[in-house]
Amino acid sequence: MAKMTDDRELILGVLLEITRDGVYSHIAIRNVLEKYQYLDKKERAFITRVVEGTLERMIEIDYIINQFSNVKVNKMKPVIRTILRSAVYQLKYMDGVPDSAVCNEAVKLAEKKGFRSLKGFVNGVLRTIARNMDQIRYPEKEKNPVSWLSIHYSIPEWMVKLWLSEYGAETVEKMLKGFLEEHPTVIRCNLRKQSEKELTERLRKEGVKVEAHPYLSYAKKISGYDHLGGLESFRDGAFQVQDISSMLVAEIAAPHRGDRVIDVCAAPGGKSMHIADLLDGSGMVAARDLTEYKVGLIEENICRTGFQNIRAEQKDATVFDKDSERIADIVIADLPCSGLGVLAKKTDLKYKMTKEGTESLAKLQREILEVVRNYVKEGGALVYSTCTINPAENLENVRWFLDNSPEFEAEDITPFLCGELQKDVKEGCLQLLPGVHDSDGFFIAKFRRKRK
Repeated sequence: MAKMTDDRELILGVLLEITRDGVYSHIAIRNVLEKYQYLDKKERAFITRVVEGTLERMIEIDYIINQFSNVKVNKMKPVIRTILRSAVYQLKYMDGVPDSAVCNEAVKLAEKKGFRSLKGFVNGVLRTIARNMDQIRYPEKEKNPVSWLSIHYSIPEWMVKLWLSEYGAETVEKMLKGFLEEHPTVIRCNLRKQSEKELTERLRKEGVKVEAHPYLSYAKKISGYDHLGGLESFRDGAFQVQDISSMLVAEIAAPHRGDRVIDVCAAPGGKSMHIADLLDGSGMVAARDLTEYKVGLIEENICRTGFQNIRAEQKDATVFDKDSERIADIVIADLPCSGLGVLAKKTDLKYKMTKEGTESLAKLQREILEVVRNYVKEGGALVYSTCTINPAENLENVRWFLDNSPEFEAEDITPFLCGELQKDVKEGCLQLLPGVHDSDGFFIAKFRRKRK
């Protein structure tokens, strides 16, 4: 029977949705895999790898194409540019695919998409690159470190410059390597359901590889499964997928039995449910977010995990809610940010985000903090966090907040961390860096409203 779908045509469609139409990569990939559910495991893995790999390496790929093409990448038609990009990724990073097959399939795809006149161009560029892969000229690292890092790790130059000025060359290269490494899924054991030991045994019976995480005992790294929905332990809420950095927010918040907690930007609800778990059935967590869709995500997770001491609410964090004034023992403000700490998971963010965008987000964060600080009762805590490694959104916002909120004081978070992380606390705050720490890039600070 003839093959119903062409994997490379699906890859082309997904990459065009992401690079031309602005669809988020994880959504575009998920949609195509759900639409073509009859694809076998090998085909699904191939599509996912080529799409994600092309996005991860796109700056380097464009640099290579521009060395061997008379027409520069930014002047090409989107379909041809995308065919070339995915083909060059396969030529350079997928040894299991013969060069001849990559070139031939790219030419066929160009013709199929109505570019018969450009078949020769596609063929010529790809075969020239394939022959000269070892002759590619890169910038010299010592003479031009910014360009070298940008091209070698496919990170925009403005980001490289920003991080070099803040963290130094050695740390930045560790970070950039970290973005490109494969990472296992990190999960949090729902302790109200079972102990971490019981969950580990259950997962292993389901054929899942389980490793301990060094930062928290109830955090685990899992791998070797096909998809989460196929695990009974996931379906009945035994665990939550959540990076260790996000788990540290609840640890640092340190809720006590009966506490009232407001999570102002909660979707999809991981931190809220973690706090509900730590409250051991007591208190109440108000998990809020802006849109009906995001509140729906929170409700789905509440339903799956079965927590009774949490409710989802649709509220705008920038708008003061009079009913919430001075009622919270803890406010969690994990705010919208540039996401530069999670580029390993959301690769396309590095092409969407701009320096101006990070500045706008820093202003939005301050706007939200000005509002939600009013929800903290005397003696209560405000935990501020982001999934970025941009100082303007992190430590600079902490300093601004303390300068403009005399009723609050910084609380040192060192006692809430394992020994390995305690040494990295600066000004009472924790900046986690990918490739340096065993986590996403993440920032956490804690403030305490003074008692009169």
